[in-house]
Amino acid sequence: MSFNPKTYKDKLLFVPLGGANEIGINVNLYHFQGKWIMVDCGSGFADEYLPGVDMVVADLKFIEKHKKDLLGLVLTHAHEDHLGAIQYLWNSLECPIYTTKFTKNFLKTKISEYAFANDVKINEVKAGDKFDLGPFSVEMVPLTHSAPEMQALMIRTAAGNIMHTGDWKFDPDPVVGKLSDFDILKKCGDEGVLALVCDSTNVFNAGISGSEGDVRKSLIDIIAGCPKMVVVTTFASNLARLDTLIHAGQKAGRKIALTGRSLHRMLAAAQESGYLNDIAPLIDERSIGNYKREELLIIATGCQGEPMAATAKMANRVHPSVKLAPKDTVIFSSKIIPGNDKKIFRMFNTFVRMGVEVITERDHFVHVSGHPAIEELKKMYELIRPKICIPVHGEPVHIHEHVKLAKASGIKKTVEVENGSVVLLDEKDPKIIDTVENGYLAVDGDYLLPDSSPIFKMRRRIRDSGIVVASIIVNGKAELVTKPLIVMPGLLDPKEDEDFLNSITREVAETLHKQRKQSKGRLLIDEIQECAKSAIRRILKHEINKSPIIIVNIGEID
Repeated sequence: MSFNPKTYKDKLLFVPLGGANEIGINVNLYHFQGKWIMVDCGSGFADEYLPGVDMVVADLKFIEKHKKDLLGLVLTHAHEDHLGAIQYLWNSLECPIYTTKFTKNFLKTKISEYAFANDVKINEVKAGDKFDLGPFSVEMVPLTHSAPEMQALMIRTAAGNIMHTGDWKFDPDPVVGKLSDFDILKKCGDEGVLALVCDSTNVFNAGISGSEGDVRKSLIDIIAGCPKMVVVTTFASNLARLDTLIHAGQKAGRKIALTGRSLHRMLAAAQESGYLNDIAPLIDERSIGNYKREELLIIATGCQGEPMAATAKMANRVHPSVKLAPKDTVIFSSKIIPGNDKKIFRMFNTFVRMGVEVITERDHFVHVSGHPAIEELKKMYELIRPKICIPVHGEPVHIHEHVKLAKASGIKKTVEVENGSVVLLDEKDPKIIDTVENGYLAVDGDYLLPDSSPIFKMRRRIRDSGIVVASIIVNGKAELVTKPLIVMPGLLDPKEDEDFLNSITREVAETLHKQRKQSKGRLLIDEIQECAKSAIRRILKHEINKSPIIIVNIGEID
């Protein structure tokens, strides 16, 4: 990548590093007069390409090289796909953070256990406030979303104004938070907006996205009609839905417990910020056994099938407190994120086999999206009237469709971006002028690894074709001291395939013996390894048509 920001020092640029190839992992950069600001720094779910990994974040190599010119990170709201990468990528940023009270409190709880927590400067900004970051003047513009205090950003520069929407919808009854203010949006449009950088999640959905208030009414009726224990799983970060579920449970006369660390964290941040203080005390999940099943509503993490989350533990019957039984009900109050389908449907089937009733958005009204559908997008265009529309927060197919919708709505200039695109925000000729380093890092336990790491390539091979581990002990003359020990976890069963394994062992021993005779006892360690690998590879390919990872360990004794 050859892009040099100094070449475009006085140009207004937009560079997405995440969220323009996928729904999630939102990371956006704006450049003017040699300085940068970042909007959001989120995480996303891993797919089958990264076995053993639950979460991915954007690779910030590009901006890390220029972090002395990074003036700040502005967070639109408290959802993981907008702030969930900060604890992993802080060393790449080390800049002040600006956000509202609720998002600040939530972020503080997330990073509190990290050594650098006290080094993170989080500046609290009120909804509607304005603040300056070098050549950028930023105004927080409140919009409705499933998280409170969602703020669009009106970013003013001498080269033009940008409206960065973040996540939003026009909800007439949002349950938590305020209504979107059309007057403020129209005033921004009247002032003049060069570019609208806008959410594309629901660009294929006709009409409007629906109201959280209507979901509340529906869930009250559904929960009231369930005969035994009810478990509802949803996004921990969807505070509006958490509020809805708690009030629905109380309306039904049920005792309510939360299970899942992130839910407790979200509730604590909410109450510290002045939300959800009107609810009755919740019960401790450890006391669930003290109540009748029909008295209980359990709100759980894991609506996307995350293997370590509470819902998956219930499905696997390893949850320490919640034991599902026939006639219980599990409600998935969320949308299935593309890529998570298999994990979630596997859980559906497991619950059904347990005699548990499963309710999803496909068969009951238990979820509405927090993102704008087509009519809401058209209304936003009408209010803002931008010269340029740049769709983000979507896969390429969403961004392409959003461009078509914007053009059909009278916006003449549009740009289809992908992660790494360097967009020149010029009224006459907006365009992609270059690309910068971009990619993904996998959160693998306590490590951050590039998604291209050979570790994941090997894991995929092991997953698909199995692994063979052979241990061979030879003396100084390259003679076998004992017969090789060969194990093939995930490939052959040590009991059922015992005869086959024994034949492989004999073949390896005979091959090594022949090779030693041919070399007159002058076999080197790496030659022994390769000889054993070749023998194992040949047999397995011929007999079972598999090409597994083969590891040969050689021990040498006098």
